[in-house]
Amino acid sequence: MARGLKTKITLADVAQRAGVSRSAVSRTFTPGASVSAQTRIRVERAANELGYRPNILARSLTTGQTGLVGLVANNFKNPAYLEIFDTFTRLLQAKGLRTLLINLTDEVEPQRSLDLLMQYQVDAVVVATSTLPIEFCSAFADAGLPVVHAFGRTNQGDYDVVSIDNQAAGAMAARRLLAAGYRTQLGFLGGPEAATSTRDRLAGFCAVAQEEGVPVQVQFASAYTFEAANAAMHKMMDDGLAQGYLCGDDMIAMGALSALQSAGIGVPEQVGIIGFNNIQMAGWENIRLTTIAQPINQVLELTVERLQIQLDAADTYQPSVTLLPCSIIERDTLLPIAPV
Repeated sequence: MARGLKTKITLADVAQRAGVSRSAVSRTFTPGASVSAQTRIRVERAANELGYRPNILARSLTTGQTGLVGLVANNFKNPAYLEIFDTFTRLLQAKGLRTLLINLTDEVEPQRSLDLLMQYQVDAVVVATSTLPIEFCSAFADAGLPVVHAFGRTNQGDYDVVSIDNQAAGAMAARRLLAAGYRTQLGFLGGPEAATSTRDRLAGFCAVAQEEGVPVQVQFASAYTFEAANAAMHKMMDDGLAQGYLCGDDMIAMGALSALQSAGIGVPEQVGIIGFNNIQMAGWENIRLTTIAQPINQVLELTVERLQIQLDAADTYQPSVTLLPCSIIERDTLLPIAPV
């Protein structure tokens, strides 16, 4: 049996029930619009009685604001982004904003991405990746959109950056490996070489190794995936292994770990592995990956805070860069720190 369509309650229905004009109902549900307290009470009571919900898209035609924030990313195969998307959308919804998720995997042209965002009339943009060229952020900001680059690098335009100190994180990993006694040769298995996070972590990692006179073997996986890392680690096994590796993220670390285990190479006794991101799988008892944890919640909270500042104070806004520290989560893929 076909299901009948439920009659849609309109703004006019609410106005009639409340005994006010339609414009008074519209103002009641428009943030910042002027309406008397008495009128607001009457309208909200009538709306509740009728089950009315304001049409956000229709309201945008009047206010010129959609309440949409474009969340731009290009690494959807990485489980870390599930946590990022979940937390970010909840933070925005708490502020009355909504998320438009934009997948820019394999996109190389900022203008096409900007055209897509403008078609949906987003009010602001968050670029939540370090693997898109920074020209994307600049293009969005130059078009007049408030922009925050989360997990990005120093800005080269009129936008905010909220991220971690990737160079410091790379240096932290090198010191941890050296402290465990991996001193013959260190290894760096990064993600895509063009990613700013990869380059910065490598710089910090190599700086510490150079200070200690320890050589570094460098290899890049073609993507932040298990398969790409597994292939890269097999190649390094053919060329000769370092003692301990910093991996570009936890999926790369797991791909490398699997390759070593399949070859009968003991971890952490023969080769140490440290990942990056502390995704949920890193703590599974059959993996127990030592990893570097980003303060993801803090990054996203500050991102939303900076976005709100841009939306509220466009005339006085000044771009900023905030870099937060990371921490090491100790598990089983590194030897303990050697006694002094």
